[in-house]
Amino acid sequence: MPELPEVETTRRGLAPHVEGRRVAAVALRRPDLRWPIPPEVATLLPGQRIDAVRRRAKYLLLDTTAGSALLHLGMSGSLRVLPADAPLRTHDHFDIALAGTGRTLGRVLRFNDPRRFGCLLWQPPGEVHPLLRGLGPEPLADEFDGDYLFARSRGRRAPVKTFLMDQAIVVGVGNIYAAEALFAAGISPLRAAGRVSRERYRLLAGAVRRILEHAITRGGTTLRDFLAPDGAPGYFEQELSAYGRGGAPCPNCGRPLKQASIGQRATVWCGHCQR
Repeated sequence: MPELPEVETTRRGLAPHVEGRRVAAVALRRPDLRWPIPPEVATLLPGQRIDAVRRRAKYLLLDTTAGSALLHLGMSGSLRVLPADAPLRTHDHFDIALAGTGRTLGRVLRFNDPRRFGCLLWQPPGEVHPLLRGLGPEPLADEFDGDYLFARSRGRRAPVKTFLMDQAIVVGVGNIYAAEALFAAGISPLRAAGRVSRERYRLLAGAVRRILEHAITRGGTTLRDFLAPDGAPGYFEQELSAYGRGGAPCPNCGRPLKQASIGQRATVWCGHCQR
């Protein structure tokens, strides 16, 4: 599933082509994806100007004065800005047609999703969609730091990797980046969250921020289906230190990396470097 850097890469790729453009029409080729598409998308979005393209956790929001279209890429979804006459492909489920400006011809924002785990929903103005309620801070926001993680972790017996992936604690730190951040901070993913010191949480928060920012600049992580809006794959996968490398030599000490399942997710770490 695309993680935060992939979604942020998508947002940054779409924004210059979408922000400030007026929606000419919405073409829905199926009534649902992961959930039914609400009628407001087709009735309220046309005619509106897209004021901003935002990201909250792994969701994208197209903000207008009438409300916001709320999108999720699911496991295999992609959004592309294409010429209005671009031929349809299999699994192209909806178009948001953008009006042209001056000599600029209109384009479409097209969503393709073979597995149909993505979504297109609606958030009325002044409200927060139920999917976005109860979420923790963004990992790149000022309020996310080691002191925050330390305070939220007190008394918790769950593994620190599970704690870090809890969306009520911090959003968008999925399996790949949790593994990489714990490796960089030298913390075993098996250690109880409540037994990690404040100083080590400061290292972990810094590693999360640094690794996510670097992954964003590198285009995210190429895993099977993910492509950026321009069709280019991400490149961060080539630089992974732990994730997906079980049994391979540790980049620091050369010992074989261990692998186990934590919370039904594959976890890789170095038993020597991570304590």
